Amino acid sequence: MSRPVTIALDAQGGDKGAAVCVPAGLAMLRQHPDLHLIFVGQREVIDPFLQELGEVASRVTVQDARQVVGMDEHPADALRKKKDSSMRVAIDLVKAGQADACVSAGNTGALMATARFVLKTLPGIDRPAIMVPVPTIHGRTYMLDLGANSDCTPEHLFQFAVMGSVVATGIENIEFPRIALLNIGEEEIKGNETVKQAAALLSASPLNYVGFIEADRIPDQRADVVVCDGFTGNVALKSMEGTARLVRHFLEQEFRSGVYGRLAGLVALPVLRSLANKLDPRRYNGASLVGLDGIVIKSHGGADRVAFRQAIHTAMIEVSKQVPDQIRRLLQEQAS
Repeated sequence: MSRPVTIALDAQGGDKGAAVCVPAGLAMLRQHPDLHLIFVGQREVIDPFLQELGEVASRVTVQDARQVVGMDEHPADALRKKKDSSMRVAIDLVKAGQADACVSAGNTGALMATARFVLKTLPGIDRPAIMVPVPTIHGRTYMLDLGANSDCTPEHLFQFAVMGSVVATGIENIEFPRIALLNIGEEEIKGNETVKQAAALLSASPLNYVGFIEADRIPDQRADVVVCDGFTGNVALKSMEGTARLVRHFLEQEFRSGVYGRLAGLVALPVLRSLANKLDPRRYNGASLVGLDGIVIKSHGGADRVAFRQAIHTAMIEVSKQVPDQIRRLLQEQAS
């Protein structure tokens, strides 16, 4: 990092709370001397994990917050009744300029609602979107939206494309990211009117729009950014995750079936370990809530320490690349 970065961590969000968040944060502090962390939550819960800080002590702050947003809590209730929650206070720190980004493993709906209320959206953005990288044959592809907006207009999809293009450029250093629209076919006549109108908007823009893409072609990485509404994107993502689990199950089953299967498994062990590493979902943990006037990263609720470190790393990259400012700049160029 070229300058010090401060990240507010929702220390009590997610299934495991401080038991994962704090050790993961401390591990990142030891790796990155320019990183500062603010652990937000009930001090008596956080403090036991902060023993023997050593050289990182000067870069650790605890911000007390007395409430916790439940994983099954309705977003509206969290927004109205939990103003002193670890989630809300962490986002407030970003709004106040005391933190450059917020990372939370908490309730996705509550996080999006709270972040949108506190930080607002960037000028020209109607709705924030959830974006994650997914593994492909040649690297990874960014997909958005993945659950924040079930119903979208063509203009919303166009805005998602702009935001995805900025992130792919900033994080992957791709000068002109290829943008595709998720559809039921690649032919121009396929799809509903929303997708067709979004395609017309993208075709008329300076973005590198490459057309429609079907879900089974995403792993081929024919596009660097795949745009869709939140309903379709969430179904596609969950289908990919389920397929990966199914393949792993069948492989394990075959390698455990008899002596020859176990011998084949031993021979193939290095390859299997490499494959498991490439498909390890922890390596891709950290969904960006793009379109906000601030940086908020959503970690998986059940993330372990390895996965939560990856979410922090994603936040650090977005801070260093100044993603919201880049999105703002590109939208201004589109409007002029």
